[in-house]
Amino acid sequence: MGQAEAMDRMYRFTRHVYDLSRKYYLLGRDKLIDRMELRKAGHTLPDGSQTAQADRVLEIGCGTARNLIVLAQKRPGFPLYGLDASEAMLETAAKSVDKVGLASTITLRPCLAEDLTAKGTFGLDEPFDVIFFSYSLSMIPTWSQALEVALANLKPGRKFYIVDFCDQADLPRWFSRFLKFWLSKFHVFYRPEMLEYIQQMHRDGKGKLEIEYLYGRYAYIASFEKPAA
Repeated sequence: MGQAEAMDRMYRFTRHVYDLSRKYYLLGRDKLIDRMELRKAGHTLPDGSQTAQADRVLEIGCGTARNLIVLAQKRPGFPLYGLDASEAMLETAAKSVDKVGLASTITLRPCLAEDLTAKGTFGLDEPFDVIFFSYSLSMIPTWSQALEVALANLKPGRKFYIVDFCDQADLPRWFSRFLKFWLSKFHVFYRPEMLEYIQQMHRDGKGKLEIEYLYGRYAYIASFEKPAA
């Protein structure tokens, strides 16, 4: 069974209650949305020039489009894009986007993260200005490829962001054990090797990494800035 088929099978029914159930433990999503560095048209750059257009923002693993809808409502004026491996999830996402009148703002496409190209997936002639993963990267089997592809589809000098589970090192041990057990029921896992990989990307000179740990290391927000051209 391929990855897309596996995702469809996993979310065939749970997609209808996904947002309701996930809001209790996918912490930090709105904090990330508030903190992403986004530039509107006419933004003045350090060299004195101004941006000609608003940033194009992509979410990889957008699921029900909950984050894209919140982003559009809290920080309007940006063209938003979302991809997901599950067409079943995108069906729910499209209905949600239509319901709030954001179909002209949010573009959705079925695609595996490692197959993303700005041109091939969305018909764009330029890379994205901002890319983010919200609790999706740790669920992507080919997460290291997804990171490299995200970097390749990002403009020089811009950032991709990640919010995901951390090691819960500063929380009570019983809570950490219970959380990991509970999350495993939803096929969600903390992947320490993922953060280590991003740190190695930083050491290899692929970009500048900044990490903020949240809620007793329950989660973290990482930003990774691609070197300027």
